[in-house]
Order: sequence, then structure tokens, then C-alpha cells
Amino acid sequence: MRHEKPETRNLPLIRFDILSLFPGLCQGAFNESILKKAQENRLIEVRCLKIRDWARDKHQVTDEPPYGGGPGMVMKPEPIFSAVESLRTAKSRVILMAPTGRRFSQQVAKELAAEEHLIFVCGHYEGIDHRVAEHLADDEICIGDYVLTNGAIAAALVVDAVSRLIPGVLGHSGSAQEESFAAGLLEYPQYTRPCDFRGWKVPEILLSGNHRAIQEWRNEQARLKTRDRRPDLLDSAS
Repeated sequence: MRHEKPETRNLPLIRFDILSLFPGLCQGAFNESILKKAQENRLIEVRCLKIRDWARDKHQVTDEPPYGGGPGMVMKPEPIFSAVESLRTAKSRVILMAPTGRRFSQQVAKELAAEEHLIFVCGHYEGIDHRVAEHLADDEICIGDYVLTNGAIAAALVVDAVSRLIPGVLGHSGSAQEESFAAGLLEYPQYTRPCDFRGWKVPEILLSGNHRAIQEWRNEQARLKTRDRRPDLLDSAS
């Protein structure tokens, strides 16, 4: 099976190609809710593709034991290079999802949202032949200090975070600007009806109609929550 390059006409604002041995691990995340609607509206395009489709040998082998010995299997470079080279254009950015990559953050999501085509290479087993990182990837990204069973799960997280920054994806244009990390702080507390639930009441200031006072309260609450839970963010917060 071979995947053709997307047509150049009627392209979405940004395209995502996720290359994995097990693309089904992340496919469902894009068939529901906001991201499904964003695809239907041609704001984004997401394809979860199987690396094995680019393996050229009879048995479609994609992994081998590591040189030098050791546990596990290492993904071979040939099918990965073939897959990326068949999808990449002059406007593509190839990202290797790896625990050795730079830490993913809201700022990185904003950076990636400015791209037109992102190709994610996702590892499995013991890892990926290092020549992929050295000679094929434009970037390496890690979502945190822990290890997952498959990089496709991490890639789905990145695609979700980036997609929400694309104009028109969220229902309200200000939603992405007022969330945690958007301004460097954690988000302030949110409340809705009923105003009295089991004796726990909504703060009076939110019922006052005084929008300036409400905004001041929200700013202060965001700063207090950040100081309590993520003090490391305060130095860089705007």
C-alpha cells in the first residue's frame, strides 16, 4: 500500500501526518468532538499512517535487534525514510517524538501552529535507529519526563494542542487566550449554574456584573494558583 501526497487544491490551514506502526492507537482521538468538526470544516487534516506500508521486503519487517546487543527491538530506518520522503514537501516539518527531544509546551504549540504541514515519526519497542534523528527529522519533541508504549499517543497530544490554536477550530476566538499557560499562568477557577450547589456558593464577585472587578479577581486567582502549584511559571509569566 502506498499513500499519495495530498492534493494541492483546497488544502486545510494545517496538515498532520502521524507515522506509526500502530496508527489505530491515535485515530479515534480525531473522530470526535472539536477535532472532528475542524476536519469537516477543512481547518485541519489529520492522517494516521502505518509505517509498515513502506517496508519493501516480503515480510514487511520494520524492526531488528540493536547492534551491540541489549534488550528489545529497534525500528529500522529504511521504511521510515521512505514514508517521510513520499510525504514531505518544501513546506513540511518532520518531528521525531522521542524522550530525548525538547520539552513540549504551549509556546512550542504556538510555534508549530504556524507551520503548514507537520509529519510526526513515532517510535515503538526499544526506539528508532538514530540515523532518523540525525539525517531525517527537523525537530525532536518530548511531552514529559516519562515513557509511553508508543509515540503515536504523544503525537496525538501534540496535534490536539496545536489544532486548538488554529483560527476557527475553537468555538470562541478568546478561548485559547484565557486558558492555562496561554499567558504563562494557570487558569483561574471557573463556575456555572447553579450558584449554590450543596452549600458551596459561587464567589459573589462573579455575580456582580462588574467586569473590571471580575477580571482583576481572575488575574489574582490565576497568580495565586500558579504560585501554589507551579511557582516555576511565575518568573516568565506575562
